[in-house]
Amino acid sequence: MKYNLLALSIVTAGLSFATHANESFDLNALVAAAQQEEAITVYAPTGKIVQQTKDFTAKYGVKAVGIKAKAPNIIEIISREAQANNVKADVALIEDAPATQVQLLDKGYVFSWVPDDMKQDIATDYQNPLTVVLASNVWAYNTAQYQTCPLTNIWQLTEPKWRHKIAMQDPLIKPLYADTFNQMATHYDDQMAKAYQDLYGHPLKTEEGSATAEFVKRLARNGPLLTKSDGDAAQAIGAPDVKDSFVGLISTAKFRENKNGMKLGICAGMKPFIGVLYPSPGVITTKTNSPNAAKLFIHYLMTAEGIKLQGIDGKISTNQKVALPAEEASGIQQYRDQLMMYKMTSLNSDWQKRQDWMDLWSLNYQR
Repeated sequence: MKYNLLALSIVTAGLSFATHANESFDLNALVAAAQQEEAITVYAPTGKIVQQTKDFTAKYGVKAVGIKAKAPNIIEIISREAQANNVKADVALIEDAPATQVQLLDKGYVFSWVPDDMKQDIATDYQNPLTVVLASNVWAYNTAQYQTCPLTNIWQLTEPKWRHKIAMQDPLIKPLYADTFNQMATHYDDQMAKAYQDLYGHPLKTEEGSATAEFVKRLARNGPLLTKSDGDAAQAIGAPDVKDSFVGLISTAKFRENKNGMKLGICAGMKPFIGVLYPSPGVITTKTNSPNAAKLFIHYLMTAEGIKLQGIDGKISTNQKVALPAEEASGIQQYRDQLMMYKMTSLNSDWQKRQDWMDLWSLNYQR
């Protein structure tokens, strides 16, 4: 076999994203090169990564070890290793795109790589940096208490009826929410204002800088039940024996508990969105000793086979040829066009304004 020299090349610090993205691609050569390299360590926010790395090793004969860790821990590990010039991490899937951009990519600790054979199937918005999956977070209700979702408009969440009846993770510990607020204000504020007028029959009047900011303020003042995990929020919403009528914002991964008796349903048709798709970039450490194995693993994650275990939880591949598995429990695939699409163009703004949104929430939150 003739090896592709570019596929065999070692990645060096300081090369731009464009350089990596434009490399010619030869899967056979990449596999051959990866098989000559050291084992790789892969970090991800899901425990599924352990089995994914085992399956990858079995498929390609390239040793990989998966470790579950939250985004702040992954970022700290990669940063410290890069600063100490003692890199052990090779690949990371990080559920915090703004922090990944500012704290890792901008500092040159990692780079983003898109396989040439998949570029045509990945929306340009999700190529720089490469977003591997979009995690679905949706407004949900208890199907044992309601035949259909009692919410048709996001502004209903700010009404007295739902005071202390909304369950969600604490925005002060879950950056997803602050980032979502900024995305809404930056890209979708006109839709938030329209949803208000559609519901109440008159334009929104606010002293805040955006309709989204007014929504966040009102939602906080309605005293949601703030939890430390999606599991706790899902339990408050969908437990079969729950006495209080909760709605809430949770990951579609929790819908798999329906087979164990939970009663979770998606608020389909809710305006202007039923939830949000939150991006998880996949990056490679700049000083990895196994650049080809790392690239091969990224390539593997972008296939139906490689991402299936996460797809079962409703995490949608940015590879448009990859559909969610039939085993996915929530049925989110049929509602994808009702989800707010996260736009990677405002990552820096999302990061810079994250604390502002947290402050707005904190100042207005009422227990």
